[in-house]
Amino acid sequence: MRLLDLFCGAGGAAVGYRQAGFDDIVGVDIAPQPDYPFTFIQGDALTPPVDLGDFDLIHASPPCQGYSTLKGLVRVEYPLLIEPVRVMLTGHPYVIENVVGAPLMAPFRLCGSSFGLGVWRHRLFESSHPPTLVPPCSHLSCPNPLDVTGTGGRSSKPRTSPGGGLSRKPANLHEAQQAMGIDWMTRRELSEAIPPAYTRFIGEQFLSQHATAGYG
Repeated sequence: MRLLDLFCGAGGAAVGYRQAGFDDIVGVDIAPQPDYPFTFIQGDALTPPVDLGDFDLIHASPPCQGYSTLKGLVRVEYPLLIEPVRVMLTGHPYVIENVVGAPLMAPFRLCGSSFGLGVWRHRLFESSHPPTLVPPCSHLSCPNPLDVTGTGGRSSKPRTSPGGGLSRKPANLHEAQQAMGIDWMTRRELSEAIPPAYTRFIGEQFLSQHATAGYG
C-alpha cells in the first residue's frame, strides 16, 4: 500500500501509517526535512511533483497557524490552505489533519490520552473514509499533559505571556519524545508534529475498510 504524505514535516504522521501497514511512503514538503524517515521530495505540496493517482491514500497536514486559537496574538498573516487542499484531493482517498477550530468537513477528533500518551494534543481529521468508531478522550488517565509547543523547558513560575497558568513544558528532549511516542525528532520538529499513534489508528481503520471492500 502506497501513502503520499503532503506537508510532511519530520514524519510523525508517516511513521504512524508505516506502523499501520503502509509499506511505500513518500513525503512532500516545501522545506528541507533531513529527519524524514522515508522517501522525501522537496516541493510545493499544493502542486505535488507526483501523480496523486499512484497512491492508495493521501494524507495532508496543511499549516495550522492560520486556524489556531492563538492566531490573534501575532500579526503575521498565515496561509489558509484547507480549502485548496480539499479541492486538490477530491476524488482520491484522503485524510486532512489540522487543529481544533479549523474548517474541516465532518471531522473526528483524536487525543493523545486515548492512546496512553503524555500529551492531549487534540487534532481534527477530515477523511474520505472516516473510521466507524473513534476512541474518546481519556483525560483522567493523563490529568497533567505535557505542552510540547515551542521549544522552551519547564518552569515553576507563572507565565507572563497571554494564557497565564503554570508551564507544563517537558524538562528535556527525551521527556518530550516519550510523551509524543516519537524518538527521532528535534524539539522544534516535535512542536509541530502529531503523534504517530493517531495515524496508526487511522491507517489501520482505512486498511480494514479496504480489505472488507474486497480490495485487500
